[in-house]
Amino acid sequence: MDQDSHCTAERELLEAVSRITTFSTTNPSDEEQNQLKAEISCQVRKENPEKDDLQDSNASLSPNSAMTTKELQEYWRNEKRQCRQVKLLFEIPSTRIVEHHLSKYVMYKIIILQTGSFDNNKSVIERRYSDFEKLHRNLLEEFSEEMEEVTFPKKTLTGNFTEEIINERKLAFKDYLRLLYSMKYIRRSKKFIDFLTRPELQEAYGCLRGGQYTKALEILLEVIGLQERLTRGNPVSIVPTLCAIVVCHKDLENPASAFEYGEKALSRLRVHTSHRYYIPLLETMITLAYELGKDFLSLQEKLEEWKAKKDPIRVFTLKELAVREYVQ
Repeated sequence: MDQDSHCTAERELLEAVSRITTFSTTNPSDEEQNQLKAEISCQVRKENPEKDDLQDSNASLSPNSAMTTKELQEYWRNEKRQCRQVKLLFEIPSTRIVEHHLSKYVMYKIIILQTGSFDNNKSVIERRYSDFEKLHRNLLEEFSEEMEEVTFPKKTLTGNFTEEIINERKLAFKDYLRLLYSMKYIRRSKKFIDFLTRPELQEAYGCLRGGQYTKALEILLEVIGLQERLTRGNPVSIVPTLCAIVVCHKDLENPASAFEYGEKALSRLRVHTSHRYYIPLLETMITLAYELGKDFLSLQEKLEEWKAKKDPIRVFTLKELAVREYVQ
């Protein structure tokens, strides 16, 4: 949707909400309320024709909703915040030359910033030329049509480590990432997201399996913010990372922090109770809630409700699931 049509859609949405506010002062009938709710629901479907643009796939509003006018207005305020695309900027301010045994290569420092944010929202990663090259090959396989006009800096036989070539590639890779991110299907693709997050996640899970929970947690906390910004249309995809953070905090005897991240993970699974992490996470949260003196009965009820509906199957613990992620 271009900027003009987006603004028009927003104005129409606000006008509809405004009409509800006006009617609320004159005690509208249920029929009038439902008609307006249906009108707004239709408008939002036109604004967001793709289901995966919504943060919660079952959050669409029914005209028969029992929401009050105030609840309805708050609902749409939340929906607008959730559906607004996060804009990211890519900068490559510096490089370093790495010499390892018989190999020598350039590492490009990539800073990923959210527009309109402060430095605490930035993510910093490093990638080499071969990483970019692999990403390009993978994207060509899946998005041949979209990648037709995308150019990639070619290898040279000599001069790869000269300041001139390195500076040219810094600018080229910055433009390359910006262009890829501007294409909706590519920025949402697993291959693009993996390029930006997978090496760090592999390192973090390796540390977790080795019992290096402090190091694993440090990396996971760095990468989770970037994952959230990259996968806003698919919030369930970051549940494994959130659960790994829970495991690290729990083993480091930080139950309050473990519970905090567990709540974030559960909120993303509220309509995905068949997800492999759901029951192990519930069991861990019950243990943490009991330890912290919090209400665990509601969590226990959810667990019993799930068990009553499902056939008994073997369920791994949260930690057992976490250590199985990113195993080569």
